[in-house]
Amino acid sequence: MNPSIELFQLTFEPIDIASVARRIIPPECGATVTLDGYARRFTRQPDGTARETSYLIYEAYEAMALKEMRKLADRARAEYDISAVCIVHRLGRLKIGETSVVISVAAPHRRAAFAACEWIIKELKRTVPIWKKEVYADGEAWMSGD
Repeated sequence: MNPSIELFQLTFEPIDIASVARRIIPPECGATVTLDGYARRFTRQPDGTARETSYLIYEAYEAMALKEMRKLADRARAEYDISAVCIVHRLGRLKIGETSVVISVAAPHRRAAFAACEWIIKELKRTVPIWKKEVYADGEAWMSGD
């Protein structure tokens, strides 16, 4: 592991996906898997219908969120055969289609990179103190881990 190439960041600026993904290319690795999570127009409601979203607002307990991102990377390295992790999450108001989170995982082999990336996004939504508000034409709602 080379921690100098890892990145854990919260930003109010648009995320450059390629710069996050290309940051982690350790020489021992053969694959980097990158998740580009972005604001979607429609969200499935508990009753199965879809509701149209106008825009999103993300807020965070920033110091704790960064600490928890690092912990996720440490846990992922302990559980999966991976070498490096980058997690960048956007805060503030996002238009539909804008990137909200980028997770890149480098590994010697792609299978571990895919598995770790999927695990990290699930755990990030479950444990990291970042909150999403969906704003609709007729109201708004704070969302949890979806």
